[in-house]
Amino acid sequence: MHKLSFRQLFSNSTMNMISSSISKNPSLSSTSGFHPSSRSFVSWRGINHLGNMNLPTSRNFISWKKDHLGNPISVCKRPLSLKASSDSQNGVSGSASFQGSESFFRSVLGSMETVYLNRNPTAKAVLELVHSAGNERICYDHLAFRTFGVNGYGIDSMAEIFLDFGYTRKDELRFPAKKLKAYWFSPPTASFEEGSGINGPLPRVFISELRVDQMSSEAQDIIRKYTGMSGEGKRYAALASALGSLTWERPLYSEFQQLARESEYAAWTLVNGYALNHVTISVHRLTSHLRSIKSFNQFIEENGFKLNSEGGILKVSPDGFLLQSSTVADSMPFHFSDGITKSVPCSYIEFAERLVLPQYKNLPNEEVKEFHRRDGFEVGNADKIFESTSREQLTRRAA
Repeated sequence: MHKLSFRQLFSNSTMNMISSSISKNPSLSSTSGFHPSSRSFVSWRGINHLGNMNLPTSRNFISWKKDHLGNPISVCKRPLSLKASSDSQNGVSGSASFQGSESFFRSVLGSMETVYLNRNPTAKAVLELVHSAGNERICYDHLAFRTFGVNGYGIDSMAEIFLDFGYTRKDELRFPAKKLKAYWFSPPTASFEEGSGINGPLPRVFISELRVDQMSSEAQDIIRKYTGMSGEGKRYAALASALGSLTWERPLYSEFQQLARESEYAAWTLVNGYALNHVTISVHRLTSHLRSIKSFNQFIEENGFKLNSEGGILKVSPDGFLLQSSTVADSMPFHFSDGITKSVPCSYIEFAERLVLPQYKNLPNEEVKEFHRRDGFEVGNADKIFESTSREQLTRRAA
C-alpha cells in the first residue's frame, strides 16, 4: 500500500471535519486549538484570552480550576563542535525551503501549543511573566516530543509532519543510561518570521524515543500492549498531539507504576503520548534585561517558580556556548482505566541561550543572526533536562 504523506492524510477538508467534530463532541480531546467557527489557533500572545474560550477538556485528564494568575485551565553518536554548518560559516543560513501550506502547518503547531498551555499552568504563567517584563516578542528555540521506539511509534512517527513541511534531520544523540536516543531537526526558511511564539521564527524540533528492546520483558509487554491496541495510530502522531489525545486506550494504574519503577520516561509517555513535552524560550532573542540566561533564571526564581536542579540550575555545554535551564513539570490528575485517579507528571518549559560562535564574535550586535550562534544540542545538557519530569524533581517542587 502506498504510504500517504501527512499533508495527504490531513487535507484542509479533513481539518474542517475534525474542527466540526470537536465542537460537537468536546470529549474528543483536551483542546484542538480550533475555535468552533474557524481553524485559527491561539498563540502565546492570546494566552490572557485562553481562559475566556470554551475549550473542550480531555476524556483522560481532569479539568483544572484556575492557575495562580486566575485563568481557568483545562485539566549524538558524535559530539557537536563549535563549528556551524559550512553554509553558516559562509554567512548564509543554509536552511531548506518551506514545503506546502505554511498557514496550515502553523495551525497544527498552534493546536499542539494550545493543548500544552491548557495542561501546564506553569508554562502559561511564565510566558505571561516574561511578556510583562518588557518582551513584546517571545521566540521558541525548540519544541520537544517523547515517543516509544517500537513498531513504528518512535521518532519517525512524529518526525513525518516536520519532514513533510521542509525540516531537515540533523544529529543523533544517545543516552545509554536512560535507554534513549534522539534526533533534532532544523527548520526551513519560512515566509514570515517577525511574530511571536508559533507565529515567529519556526523552532528547531527535538524528538526522542525509548529503546524499548532494552527494557525488561515485563515493561516491553506493557508498551507493546498499548501501541498494539493503537492499530495505525502511529500514522496520526501529529494529529494526536494537536488534539491532546492518546492513540491507545488509557492504561491501568498498576502498569503505569511498573513502568515508572523502571523508566520514568516510559511512564510519562504512556499517559501523555505524543503531547508536547516542552517548548523552549529563546532567551537571547528577548529584548529586555532578561536576554542573559543568568538574569533570566534569577528573575524566574524570584517570582516563585522552581527550576530543575539536576546537575545545577544552569546546564552548560562543554564548549560553553549552549546554556539551558528549565522549570519542573506540572502534574495533573489522570483517570486510569481501572477507575483509579492519580496525579501524573505533565510538561514543563525550558529556556536556552545560544552564544555567538568565535568566528563571528566581532560582528555588531544588530548584525548577529541565529545562524551565527551555537546550533544543535548537547547530550550532557539534554540528559539533565529530561529530569524535569522525574519524581525527584516533582517532590522537590512540592516541598
